[in-house]
Amino acid sequence: MPYENLLYELRENGVGVVTLNRPRCANAMNQAMLHELSDLCRYMENDDSVRCVVITGAGAAFSGGFDLKDQAIAQPQGVAQWVPLLEADFNGIMSFWNFPKPCIAAVNGPALAGGFELMLGCDLAVASEFAIFGEPELKFGAGIVAMLLPWFVGPKVAREMIYTGEDNLSAARALSLGLVNKVVPADQVLPEALQWAARLAHMDPMVLNRTKLAINRTYEIMGMRDALRSALDIDIMIEGEGSSVKRDFLRIIREQGLQEALRWRDGRSGGA
Repeated sequence: MPYENLLYELRENGVGVVTLNRPRCANAMNQAMLHELSDLCRYMENDDSVRCVVITGAGAAFSGGFDLKDQAIAQPQGVAQWVPLLEADFNGIMSFWNFPKPCIAAVNGPALAGGFELMLGCDLAVASEFAIFGEPELKFGAGIVAMLLPWFVGPKVAREMIYTGEDNLSAARALSLGLVNKVVPADQVLPEALQWAARLAHMDPMVLNRTKLAINRTYEIMGMRDALRSALDIDIMIEGEGSSVKRDFLRIIREQGLQEALRWRDGRSGGA
C-alpha cells in the first residue's frame, strides 16, 4: 500500500514493518504523515495476518519530532486553529499505544519530542548505541503534546528532562531509566527488533493481544488516559495563547531556516 511519508512491508512471519520515511528532515512528523499513520494502523489492526509491528525511521534518525517548518509556514493562531493540529499530533503519537497488537520501536537514531513520545508509546524498544532521546519543547516555548514521560520515570527525572529541554539523553542513560529495553550496535537495531517481533508473532495472538489490553488497562485504572487528556488540554491552552519565545523561534525558521532557529534556541538557553 503506497504512502507518501511511510513505507510498509508485511513479512511472511506476520511481522509488519513501518518506516517513517522523511529522511531529509529527520523523519519529522507533518500532518500528512500523522494521518497516514492513523490510516495504516487501522489497516494493520484489521489484517489478521499482522501479528506484531516494528516501527523505525529511514536514514539516520528515528524521528526528530513534529515538523516545525510546517508550523512556521501555517502560523496557526488561537485555540480554535490549534485544536485540530494538536489532536492529530496526539492521536499520531498514541497510535501504537492504542494499537491492539504488540509494537516494537527500532530506534536507529535521534528520537526527540514527538518522536520520543511515539517511541514511548510502543510496547518495546531496541535502540542504537548512538541514539539520543529527549523532550526539547520548552526550550523553544512549546508544550508537551503527550505527557507520557512521567509514567515511565520518577517525577524528579521527568521534571528535569522536561524543564531543561533535555535533547541529548544517551542510549545508555535511556536504558538505565527503563525508557528502552536494549541497546545494540547501530547495524543490529532493526535485526534485533525483527528477531523479537518474530518471537512475539509465534505467540497465540488472542492471548498476546488481550494481555496487552490488560497491561494498558492497568495504566488507565491508575488514571493515565485522563492525565494525558488533561495535559493535552493544557498544551492546547499554551499554544493557543502563544509564547513569545515560540513566535520568535518560528519567525527565524521562516526567515533564516531551521538550523539558524536551533542555534538561536540553544544560544538563549545556554546550549542546555
